[in-house]
Amino acid sequence: MKKQTLLSLLSLLLISTFSFAQAEKQAHKVVCVGFYNFENLFDTVDTKGKRDGDFTPNGKLLYNSKVYQEKLGNLSHVVSELGTELTPDGPAILGVAEIENRKVLEDFTQQPKIKNRNYQIVHYESLDKRGIDVALLYNPKYFKVIESGKITPKLFYDKTPDAAKRDTVWTRDMLWVKGRLDGDIVHIIVCHWPSRRGGSYLREGAAKYCKDFIAGIQDENPRAKIIIMGDLNDDPVSPSVKDVINAKDKKGQVKKGGFYNPWGKLYKAGIGTLAYRDSWNLFDQIILSQSITQNDGEGYYFYKNSIFNKSYLISKAGRFKGYPFRTYSFGKYVGGYSDHLPVCVYLVKKVQPKP
Repeated sequence: MKKQTLLSLLSLLLISTFSFAQAEKQAHKVVCVGFYNFENLFDTVDTKGKRDGDFTPNGKLLYNSKVYQEKLGNLSHVVSELGTELTPDGPAILGVAEIENRKVLEDFTQQPKIKNRNYQIVHYESLDKRGIDVALLYNPKYFKVIESGKITPKLFYDKTPDAAKRDTVWTRDMLWVKGRLDGDIVHIIVCHWPSRRGGSYLREGAAKYCKDFIAGIQDENPRAKIIIMGDLNDDPVSPSVKDVINAKDKKGQVKKGGFYNPWGKLYKAGIGTLAYRDSWNLFDQIILSQSITQNDGEGYYFYKNSIFNKSYLISKAGRFKGYPFRTYSFGKYVGGYSDHLPVCVYLVKKVQPKP
């Protein structure tokens, strides 16, 4: 596979309209908004109604307290460094996927490397058969929740017109959080769309639920600031993202009410967040409404995006050499982090001079 060198990443990921040094001179505030697929962060308890038996001490993965604690430590190490390139507090907002329940997030937020950030949690249980959900972590120093809820897609395994003859797909709910980001009202939707085991139409269906929900927000406020983030199980050029969400990878093409996808250029350059069969995909995306892309003097706007790709997050040997360093490899615990790389965007806004 084409190796994703740190040098090429750095040269391609530094997408911006001005340097950070200039931003400092112009007195800007910077916040980091991130997303990270935690890759099966389960507790060690076999929970009735969930397919979590493998993630127990007696399961085939021998997933015990030692593994669980090491995984928490590994993930917190990553999050402790994510976004600190431009802001010492790291992500003000962090969407996460593949977590079993609220308890694993409570354990995560108490890890020594991030405990002082006082991350708060927004989470709802979903009907996913694997028992994994999405959630939002936020630093109350920057973000205050106003309200939240979940979007439950009702999807089907085939396109048979007679709904009675179709099997329902219970996938992960999408999480909606409305809050105040240092004064700005922002809507965040955290997604983990259906896997590629099903047809593309399943992800297109999930995207349609997301788009319809957004339409309701925009009916009330056409200038609403909206962030879609998550493991979409699709690339920026896939129909669910390109056609259903209608996300553009060039800001000049984004119309009012539309969405900007800053990850398209990276994907087309062969850069991704996970690897499969010796090629890179970029499933982990943060997509922004047009109202966040322009410096119109009304609060935070997009500065740049980044894939966090420190060398310790890449496997150094074995069949997955050059891939993201995962927790298990063919059923054997190898002590990695996740099979996905985290992503983030930086938002900036001008600081009003004191009178």
